[in-house]
Amino acid sequence: MKRHILITGGAGFIGSHVVRHFVRKYADYKVVNLDLLTYAGNLANLCDVENCPNYCFVRGDIGDLELVRTIFREHSIDGVIHLAAESHVDRSIRDPFLFARTNIIGTLTLLQAAREAWEGLPPGERRFHHVSTDEVYGALQPGEAAFCETTRYDPHSPYSASKAGSDHFVRAYHDTYGLPVVLTNCSNNYGPYQFPEKLIPLCIRNICLNKPLPIYGKGENVRDWLHVEDHAEAIDEVFHRGRDGESYNIGGINEWKNIDVVKLLIRITDEELGRAPGSSEKLITYVTDRAGHDLRYAINAEKFRKELSWSPKHSFETGLRSTVRWYLTHEQWVKNVTSGAYERYYAEMYADK
Repeated sequence: MKRHILITGGAGFIGSHVVRHFVRKYADYKVVNLDLLTYAGNLANLCDVENCPNYCFVRGDIGDLELVRTIFREHSIDGVIHLAAESHVDRSIRDPFLFARTNIIGTLTLLQAAREAWEGLPPGERRFHHVSTDEVYGALQPGEAAFCETTRYDPHSPYSASKAGSDHFVRAYHDTYGLPVVLTNCSNNYGPYQFPEKLIPLCIRNICLNKPLPIYGKGENVRDWLHVEDHAEAIDEVFHRGRDGESYNIGGINEWKNIDVVKLLIRITDEELGRAPGSSEKLITYVTDRAGHDLRYAINAEKFRKELSWSPKHSFETGLRSTVRWYLTHEQWVKNVTSGAYERYYAEMYADK
């Protein structure tokens, strides 16, 4: 194999798309997927590549230093794409310690294992790509300039604080130990295989079931949306061609208020279900706003586009329609995820391991 890449969190939403992208595009790369298979990790997300000769799955915790050291040694890892993270803001409010353990200590563990494995070797093709979020920058007001790579960090939730801490450790390992790193901070992703606690898949499912569509506050919060397949391609570009030690913002240049996203989703889903478009708007239910809910995120991706000649391929409406169709035609996946059946299956499978 030409390269040996460790992808963490590869059974999750974004991670599974990145694994699929690398396995299919680079037949001469060995792709090792390390995932603990917590609630958001599901190997059914990768059933189309699980038997590929250049793919290998390892169940385990990124915070287990001895396990990570073993993976580096046994698989001759020369590249890391680190996506494993706790990422749901509501969950971080309920259990901030879990987010600190996974997102900060887990990242530190991977950095240390990479440092030990690559110490004394020329940089060559070795690279640690840390995938982060735009939420580390805090919040923007309407009309305020979008986040750029030099925007001061100002996290407002336990989730974004934990990701900010992990970003700082990555930069510290580059500056202190010379570890070859790149960082990317991305806007909100959407697309197939996203866990149904997130806004878009939650709304699709609830529209189908004629259940309430919970909207925080007045739905005025603004997010920049990017299709997950565009994100996977962007990660590929930065991993291979990004400059050492640099950060790159990745965004869809696609800002929408939450309420407008939901209304567009309603129209598309109603059409796909054969209902009168907009008839499900009666399901919209405004709920008490989330604590510390940032008003607006927006990404300035000019640096990325100029240096690496990248731009997203999916328009928002086209990407949303394909996403709705995916969820409507993958009812069994949705049932297994929402019922927790897959979690019980993995718990039994790995009970003695």
